[in-house]
Amino acid sequence: MEPTREYPLFGGAFSATLPTGAIDVSDLRPVPDNQEVFCHRMTDQSLIVELLELQAHVQGEAAARYHFEDVGGVQDARTVQVEAVQPLLLENLALRGYCEDAWVLSGKQQVAKEHQQVTKDITLHQALLRLPRYQTDLLLTFNQPPPDHRSSLGSENQSLPPWSLGDFELLVTSLTLHDPNIFGPQ
Repeated sequence: MEPTREYPLFGGAFSATLPTGAIDVSDLRPVPDNQEVFCHRMTDQSLIVELLELQAHVQGEAAARYHFEDVGGVQDARTVQVEAVQPLLLENLALRGYCEDAWVLSGKQQVAKEHQQVTKDITLHQALLRLPRYQTDLLLTFNQPPPDHRSSLGSENQSLPPWSLGDFELLVTSLTLHDPNIFGPQ
């Protein structure tokens, strides 16, 4: 995949700028219809874009925490620790005309990878973009395992550095809606 290229998501209903080295996980295994998942070519990092039902019972910062804890529950996290929650400036988002509320959260979760007993501390960065007009919470997640969990670090792989928070920020701010029909009849 080319760097800084607008990549179609959800059949072209959305697009976003993905970082260098992003592999579409749906080319490797099944991915739920409400998710787009990308993994780094050389590390265990991943990026997930999810269309979720609007959780209207939680507002503001509590909504960001709710989704973070929900992800921890789905992953059977042994511990879930929020480190920071901040509002996102809507004027910085390509979705500003649709998004009424946006938050970014950073935290750690202790999880075991598929059927393994050993747990790892994973840093997660999440952006929650709330689209009440479409009854949708858009959740973008950057999974960042500790640096020592990088896959093969041969000299040929040094040209593809790990993703950064700047890469995640670009994904979040560039996310663009092209076809509101993805949300069904309004």
